[in-house]
Amino acid sequence: MTIARRYLISGRVQGVWYRRSCQEQALKLDLTGWVRNLHDGRVEALACGDEAGLVEFENWLKQGPPGAQVYAVRITAAAAPEPGSFEIRPDGMGE
Repeated sequence: MTIARRYLISGRVQGVWYRRSCQEQALKLDLTGWVRNLHDGRVEALACGDEAGLVEFENWLKQGPPGAQVYAVRITAAAAPEPGSFEIRPDGMGE
């Protein structure tokens, strides 16, 4: 079963290769979706895949790449993205 979730990641998550590492992790787990920086310093991601892949992805999000300091990961249900890969999007405005 395919599930989609939206993530808001807070902490020191910009300027530490978080988005690129996030993309690499998602592709390893065969997830689709996207990731982008927000102007308020957070990172936002949307991932779509099976439950096992999303759980592993969420565990990675809570740690991030070396140099990141993740304080919180907010998870909400989301509509599935268009079929495709997992991309890095331009910066977004946030909520």
